[in-house]
Parts: sequence; structure tokens; C-alpha cells
Amino acid sequence: MLQFIMTIITSILWPMGYAIITLFLSILFNVLFQLLPRRVSEPPLVFHYLPFIGNAISYGTDPFTFYTECRKKHGDIFTFILFGRKMTVYLGLDGNEFILNGRLQDVNAEEIYAPLTTPVFGKDIIYDCPNAKLMEQKKFVKFGLTQKALESYVPLIEKEVLDYIESAPTFQGSAGKVNVSAAMAEITIFTAGRALQGVEVRNKLTAEFAELYHDLDLGFQPINFLMPWAPLPQNRRRDAAHAKMRSIYIGLINERRMRVEKSTGDARNKDDDHDMISNLMGCVYKNGQQLPDKEIAHMMITLLMAGQHSSSSSSAWIMLRLASRPDIVEELYQEQVRNLGYNGLQGLKYEDMDKLPLLENVVKETLRIHSSIHSLMRKVMEPMRVPNSEYIITPDKVLVASPIVTHLSEEYFTNASVWDPHRWERREEEKETDVDTIDYGYGVMSKGTRSPYLPFGAGRHRYIDFLTSSHN
Repeated sequence: MLQFIMTIITSILWPMGYAIITLFLSILFNVLFQLLPRRVSEPPLVFHYLPFIGNAISYGTDPFTFYTECRKKHGDIFTFILFGRKMTVYLGLDGNEFILNGRLQDVNAEEIYAPLTTPVFGKDIIYDCPNAKLMEQKKFVKFGLTQKALESYVPLIEKEVLDYIESAPTFQGSAGKVNVSAAMAEITIFTAGRALQGVEVRNKLTAEFAELYHDLDLGFQPINFLMPWAPLPQNRRRDAAHAKMRSIYIGLINERRMRVEKSTGDARNKDDDHDMISNLMGCVYKNGQQLPDKEIAHMMITLLMAGQHSSSSSSAWIMLRLASRPDIVEELYQEQVRNLGYNGLQGLKYEDMDKLPLLENVVKETLRIHSSIHSLMRKVMEPMRVPNSEYIITPDKVLVASPIVTHLSEEYFTNASVWDPHRWERREEEKETDVDTIDYGYGVMSKGTRSPYLPFGAGRHRYIDFLTSSHN
């Protein structure tokens, strides 16, 4: 009997002991490898105990603190390990310029982001297509940034916000508690849907549609950078939600075509005049191909997701910051009274925006401190020498820029960690360090890569202007 028990114990403990020994040896060899002399062309490696996992925990917990501590030890350029990938970070203005203004043959965004975004947005758009095609798609959706379109959005957005406040249970009464993040997420999806996507889409933003959006949003999980195909419950819900949402948009497209077939002329009603679906249905690629319905549906999904994400979080931060600064709230109100003659009755107009500098500075300051971008990544395609250094970044690396590092740097912003909208009034007229312009295929724009303030990134993959108006 005793021998039987010992056999059981041994059969259990031996695999455990073997696993412990294997883990110990792998950690030991990993540490010893890091102690070996490195080539002068290799950036410093951030120390880590666990192979493969590397620095994932400290980076994922607080990217800004991780970057700051690594910078103190290694300087602006260093490499860390993230689930087996070598991530080479280049901080500061020079790093932003080197990475975000890199040539297509040297750096590639598609290989990094496609596994994460394609299951959510859909195939043949954004990062699941050649860069030249992406530039054409960006040009198509800039339709939403015409002066006429922007002017038409203001009353639509204002109405959505007022309707929400009047109908949402949490806003009823003279006092109470509000989940600011949830409320701003709902408001933003309604305003983005109505302004950019049209009345038909807005009418479909029901509880069911919101649930589909939520399931799609769950597709943006860190693990999906590595294993987007993993048979996880959230990925199954993501795929089902994508298929359902795509069918909704294709149904709207078919309804538009049926209206055209039944009429002798242009069948669009007045609500379609600034409608993105109507615009995309008329778009043609340079090769003469009409934009396929599937791609229209996928681009509409992308616009809804992109038009909600950053702006809901930024709006929530604005509300929370203002809640802590009633003095700024009063200043904002007095600015409207003084500059617009506001009496609580008249609606907001597009041209009023230029008359509210403090409001603009509140937005700018919130985006500086609470930027939704902490890491911008590019896959290295060809060896790249870092100017004025011995470092050569090889194709086994992923390059990482981090705009939040300059946003929160005392070098560029006094008392950088303090939320102070008035700082933008005190700052001297910003001297443009990067005045070069370029057309990546969707309109002339400033390269902008050498600015210390990049809330929406820079270079060919920056958020294009219409997106920064709607979420962003």
C-alpha cells in the first residue's frame, strides 16, 4: 500500500519538479544571455527575467512609467521584449521623426496592426490592403470634412447631446451620480452615427446595435496582436458581431439602390446629402473599380469604431477634469456669454468654435495629458541606421514611438503633469520645427513629426482630419 502511495506521489511530483527545473534553467540562460557583450550596433536591452514574456507586465501596466524609467537608464533608444518580439523604442522628437516619417520600404504598419484590426474592421480595407489602396480609401472618407459637412454636423451633434441629457435616467433630477465613461461612450456613438453616417444608421443605434458594437470592441484585446484566431469566447462574439453589422450596412446599401431603381433621377433624400454611405457608393478606385459593397460596409464599421473610441475617452476625461475645476467651468460659461452673447436659448454654430479659445485649450490640454496614443509601432523591413549614432535597427525588430513622452516632458511643457488649459495662452507662438508638407495620397498636410504635441500621431498613418473631428 505504501509503495502504491509513493508511486502516486512520485508520478505527481516528478512532472512538477521537471517543470520547475525547466523554468529555472530557462530563466538562468535568459539572464546569462543578457549579460553577454552586445554589438555596438545593437541598442541597449532592457533587463527581464522571464523569456518570451519579457517586459510585458511592466510595459502593459503603465507604458509611460516604463518608458520613463528605461529612458533614465538607457537613453532615448532601447529594446525591450514583448511576448517574444523585440521592440526597439526611440523616444523624443528625433524618434518621432525617424519612425513616423519612415519610408514605406523601411517601416511597415500593416504587419503590426492587421492581425488586430482586420477581424474587427473587415478585410480589404485599412491595414488589410496595400498602402496605396489605403491612401485612396482615406481620400474617399475625407468627404466628411468638407466645409459644408462640418457646418451641418454642429446642430446634429448638439441635438443628440441635448436629447440624451433629457432622456437618460441618470441625468434626471437636480442631483445624482453619473457614470461619466459610460455616458460619454453612448453620447459619442450617437453623435458619430448621426453626423458621419446618416439618419438611417443613427436610427439603427438601438440596444441591439450597441451590443454588437460592444462585442466588436472586445476584439481589441492585447492577446489578439499575437493570436487573433484564438478560439476565445470574446473572439467568437467579435466575429458574429462583425458579420451581423456588415449585413446591416449592406442592407442599407441595397435599400439605397432599390430607391434609385424605382426613381427616374437621383433617389437620395435630403438626409442623404451628407451621408457617408451615399458618398462611398459613388467612389471609384484609380484602376476604375467601383468600391465594392463589402468594402463600403467594412469602412462604415471602421468609421463608427474610430469615431467613437478616442472621442468617448477624451470627452470623459474632459468631464472629469472639469468636475475637479469648477473655476474653469465658470470661465467656459462666461466665455460663451461674452463672446457669443449666449443666453441659454440660441444653438451653437460651426463658426462659433473660433470664438471660444478657452474651450479649445481645454480640449488640447486634455489630449496632451490623456492622449489615447501611448505607442505607435512599425515593423522594420530593411536595416535602418539611426542618424548620428552607431545603432542599426534590423528587420527582427518592431520600432516604437511614444508621443506621450514629449507630452509629459518638462523639457517642452512646464509643470507637465498638471492639467492647465491656460498654459496654451502663455506659450509663445509655437515655432514650427517641421513646416514641410507632403501628400501621402489623400491631401496635402504637414509632416508634423517633429512637434512635441502629437495627440493623433503623425506621418502617413496619422488620424486623418475628419476622424480627429469626430472622435478624436
